[in-house]
Amino acid sequence: MSDACGCGDEPRVDAESGEVVAEREPEQLWEVSELRAAAVAGVLLGASLIVGWSGGPDLVELALQVAALAVGAWTFVPSTLRRLAKGKIGVGTLMTIAAVGAVALGEVGEAAMLAFLFSVSEGLEAYSIARTRRGLRALLSLVPEQATVLRGGAEVVLAPGELRVGDTMLVRPGERLATDGTVRTGRTALDVSAITGESVPVEAGPGDEVFAGSINGTGVLEVQVTSTAADNSLARIVAIVEAEQSRKGAAQRLADRIARPLVPGVMITAVLIAGIGSLLGDPLVWIERALVVLVAASPCALAISIPVTVVAAVGAASKMGVLVKGGAALEALGAVRQVALDKTGTLTRNRPTVVDVAATGDATREQVLALAAALEARSEHPLARAILAAVDHFSPATDVEAVPGAGLTGHIDGRALRLGRPGWIAPGQLADRVRGMQDAGATAVLIEADGRLLGAVAVRDELRPEAAEVVARLRRDGYRVAMLTGDNYATAAALAAQAGITEVHAELRPEDKADLVRRLRAERPTAMVGDGVNDAPALATADLGIAMGAMGTDVAIETADVALMGEDLRHLPQALDHARRARAIMLQNVGLSLAIIIGLMPLALFGVLGLAAVVAVHELAEILVIANGVRAGRARPLTPPATGGLDAAPAMAGASTAG
Repeated sequence: MSDACGCGDEPRVDAESGEVVAEREPEQLWEVSELRAAAVAGVLLGASLIVGWSGGPDLVELALQVAALAVGAWTFVPSTLRRLAKGKIGVGTLMTIAAVGAVALGEVGEAAMLAFLFSVSEGLEAYSIARTRRGLRALLSLVPEQATVLRGGAEVVLAPGELRVGDTMLVRPGERLATDGTVRTGRTALDVSAITGESVPVEAGPGDEVFAGSINGTGVLEVQVTSTAADNSLARIVAIVEAEQSRKGAAQRLADRIARPLVPGVMITAVLIAGIGSLLGDPLVWIERALVVLVAASPCALAISIPVTVVAAVGAASKMGVLVKGGAALEALGAVRQVALDKTGTLTRNRPTVVDVAATGDATREQVLALAAALEARSEHPLARAILAAVDHFSPATDVEAVPGAGLTGHIDGRALRLGRPGWIAPGQLADRVRGMQDAGATAVLIEADGRLLGAVAVRDELRPEAAEVVARLRRDGYRVAMLTGDNYATAAALAAQAGITEVHAELRPEDKADLVRRLRAERPTAMVGDGVNDAPALATADLGIAMGAMGTDVAIETADVALMGEDLRHLPQALDHARRARAIMLQNVGLSLAIIIGLMPLALFGVLGLAAVVAVHELAEILVIANGVRAGRARPLTPPATGGLDAAPAMAGASTAG
C-alpha cells in the first residue's frame, strides 16, 4: 500500500521476538474489522437520520451521530496519528482534519458520513488485497497433510514438516508429493497443472526431479527427499513473491510521485482558501469550503489504485505458472515490445537426439551407433547422452582419450577408433550427406575404425512442438522476435526457419549476447528469455529477464525478473498478454483517480458540492478503482498444445555450451 495513502493498521509485532506476526487473511467480508466497524457506524448513522426525520430529540440524534463518527474514525484516526508521530502525512491526515473541521463547524452528521464512507473503502481495500494474497498462499495448501516414508524397512506416516533431506518418500497413485525430491524407483505421469500451469501430465522416472504439490499418476514412486517442507519449491515461490510485492513499477511510482506532494500541497491550498476567503467573505463559509476542497483533493484512490492491481495480477500469474517478482517486473513485462529468445533450452528442449545415421561400405547403422556409443560411454557431453540413448547394447571402449576441440579416441577388440567433428576426420564419400545434416540444423560426428571411415551420426536438439505457434502468436500481437544463440549459424538458421523467426544472431558468447540485447533495447523495450544460468548477463542487461522452465531452480528464480515455471513455451505469450492487460488497468486507475480529483476540486471550491457529496463521490471512486484492479486477478489457463502432449521433465534443462 502506498505511503501516500496512510490507510489501515500496521503489522502486528511480537513483543518478545520483535518479529512480524503473520495474521490469518480474512476470507469473508464480515471478517474485515474495518467493514464491521463501517457496518456499526452505518447503523448508527441511519438511526440518527431516522430520529431526525421523525422529529425525535435533538440530543438523541446528536449522540447517535457522535457514536457513528467515533466508530468510523477508529478505522483510520489511530493509524494516522501513529504516522504523524513518525513525520508522515497521508490521506488519513486529510480525512482526520476534514472530520475535525466539520465537527468544529457543527456538521457532526457530515463528519460521521465521511468516517463511515472512508471506513467502507478502507475495508474493501483490505479485503481485496487479502483475497489476492490468499490466492497466492493457496499454493501451500497443495502440500498434503501427511507423507509416507520408508524408515528401518517399515512405512511410517509423518507430517510434511517432519521430513528430512535424504528420507525416502513412498508416493502412491493419486497422492500429492509432500516436498521436492528425486525419483529413485518407479515411473509415472505427474499432474503439475496447479504448479506450472501445464495441462498435460509430465513423465517422470528414475533420476528425474519432482516437486511438492504434484499429483502422482498411475505408478508407485520412491522419491528421495531433497528439501524440507519449509524450503521446497512451493514455499520458495510464495516467499519470493510476497517479498517482491513491495517492489514498485513505473506506474506505481507515478502514483506515489503525484500523491506525496499532493497531500501537503492540498493542505496549503486549503489554508489559503480559508484565509483569503475569510478576508473577502463569510469566514464560516470559506472555512467549510476549504475543508471540502481538502477532502475533494484526497489522493487515496490514486494511492491504492496500483498496489491493488499489482497484487491481484501477480497472484493470478502465479496460478498460471508464471512467477512475477513484484510491481516493477509486472510493469516492465507489460511494456515489452520485443522478445529475444535463447535457442537451447528455450526454443529447443535441450535434449539432443539422434536424427540421422549414415554408413559406408558394408557397415550398418547399428554398428556405427554401437562404436560411437562405445567411445561416448564415459562422456558427459550432451551429444554423448543422445548417442547412448539411441543404442540398446554396446561394449565400452578402452583407453578412451579426449582430443580438445576435435573428438575422442579409443580401442575396442584391438581396433583403433576415432569419433569427432568433420575436418578432424575427413568426411570422404559422406561429404554431401554430412553437409545435408548440418544444413538441416544437426551436429554431425564421424566414426572411423583403423583409419577407415565407417559412418556419420547426426544429432539435433529438436524444436519444442509449440515453438512455431508461440512465435507466430508473438508476431501477430505486434512483438518483434529475435533468436540469440552460441551455436553455429547453419544450425541456428535451420531451427529459426522451423520456428518462423527471421532475425537470427548466432555464434555469440555470453558477453556478445549482453551487448546485442543492449543494442536491441535501445530500439524498443526488450525482454530476454533464457535458461537463467549461462544467459545471466543478457537477462540482466534486458529491460526484463525471463527464465524458462525455472521450477525448482534457485539460480533462475533469483536472476530473472519473471520465471516461467513450466516447460511449455506458450506461457510466454500468456504472461505477456496478462501483463499488458494489468498495465492497461493500472493506467485506467491512475487516469480515473486524477480525473476525480481534477473534477471535484472546482465544484468544492465554488460550493456546488458539500462535504458529504464530495466524500461520497471520492469513496465511490476508490471502490471503482479497487474493483477495476481486482479484474487483473483473472487467470486464463493454458489449453493442451495442438501438436500433442509434452514429455518434458519439470526441472529446467541444463545449460549447454552452445546455447
